Parts: sequence; C-alpha cells; structure tokens
Amino acid sequence: MARDHEVDDASREAYFSLASRRAAGEPLQYITGEQYFMGHRLSVNPDVLIPRPETEILAEKAIEWLNARAGEKAVLDLCTGSGALAIAIAKACPGARVTATDISKKALAVAMENARALGVATEGARAAAVAGRVAFIESDLFSSFGSRAPARDREFDLIVTNPPYIRTDCLAGLQREIRDHEPIAALDGGADGLCFYRRIAAGARAHMRAGACLMAETGHGQAQAVSEILGAAGLSDIETFRDLAGLDRIVKANC
Repeated sequence: MARDHEVDDASREAYFSLASRRAAGEPLQYITGEQYFMGHRLSVNPDVLIPRPETEILAEKAIEWLNARAGEKAVLDLCTGSGALAIAIAKACPGARVTATDISKKALAVAMENARALGVATEGARAAAVAGRVAFIESDLFSSFGSRAPARDREFDLIVTNPPYIRTDCLAGLQREIRDHEPIAALDGGADGLCFYRRIAAGARAHMRAGACLMAETGHGQAQAVSEILGAAGLSDIETFRDLAGLDRIVKANC
C-alpha cells in the first residue's frame, strides 16, 4: 500500500479489531487461521491445539521409522487434533495407511479440512485407510477398534500420539494465550499429567502387530515416567529422543 494512501473506515476497523484480539491474548495463529507444520499449511481454530515445533520431532522420527521399512504400513495417530501428525506422515510416506482419531467432532472437522486441502483425505464415514491417505474416526483412544473389526482395521505397525499431558493443577498457571484460548480438553492430562499415557499403554499391545512401534510426545520431565509406564505394559526396547532445546521429548517403544 502506498505511504500516502488514506485507509478507509472498513480497513481501519478491521485493523483495530485484529489488534484488539491479539492484545487480549488470542494467539496469532487463531487470528490468521493458519499454522505451518513440517512445511504444510494447516488451518487452525480454537477447536484444536496449535501444532508446536517440538511435535515435528515426533513426525520426523515416525517418518524415519516408516521409510526404513519396505511395504505398506498401517499407522494410527491417536488424539490427532488438527491432523498435523497424520497428514505429515501421509505426505512423506506414500506407502502408509494412516488412521487418525480424536474424541472431538470439532477437531476432526478441522483435521479433515486440512487433509482435503493437502490432498490426503479418505472420504466417507469410517472409510478404510488407503496408502498415502488419512482416514478419520471419532474415537476415545482405542474405543472404536473393537475385537470384531477386521485385523486390517484394528492392528497397526506404528502408533503415534501427542496426548494431553499438562497436570490439571498447572492449567491455571499456563500463559494466557494457551489457558484462555486453546482447548483445555486437549491439554488436561489429569492429576499427574500421565493419565492418557496409562490408558494408551493399557490398550496398545492389542492393536500392535508383531514388530510394531509406539511413539509418544511427552511433556517436560515426563519421559522417564512414560518410559516406565510403557515398560510395565509389556513394551520393550524403549528409547527417548530430545527436542531442539535438549529436553527429552519423544518416547519410542516396541511391541
């Protein structure tokens, strides 16, 4: 816009409206409606968490694991939110059949919109995942994958998850951009922040093929506890990986 151009009333009002939203603590990503993850533009709104850079470490490890193995692989993304992980994996691994779940219908709508925009959506109610695409299912973790379902639809080679992991008593102390604007249900990990890891560990082996792998993002200081939870559930060869800040962030375990 030219320096000497006079701004009209509508543009001025729109500018001050946006400035007021940011001044009130609303995250910039919700104001612009977008966030980039692994180079992909994702739509975001207050129904989903804003994807964080540390979650890209989980995506990179998952992609590395899949690309080191030949043939079609079934992937399950628990607590998909915006669909960031599932979509990044499908885009980078054309041989992966990705199923993504979330308990929130609103989050799944955002995730499906993102998958469509990036050309990896599998359409239809509970459509079976196909290679290079993502199928979305409303599910409380493993609840939609009962024993009556065909093995192809309930057993996976790789499970990835970035579950809620903030301790309930810490929620009030979060910065206001998070506390007042991002979905609390996607943050609250229970009294010690480990509730979802226990539930995932308890159900994982029934949905993992021989040689399968589980990878989970963890909160600050949680990696050791999550490793012990997974080990107690019968998973093995447990490893941790650090984020760019040098903090243990990703836990990997084998079936």
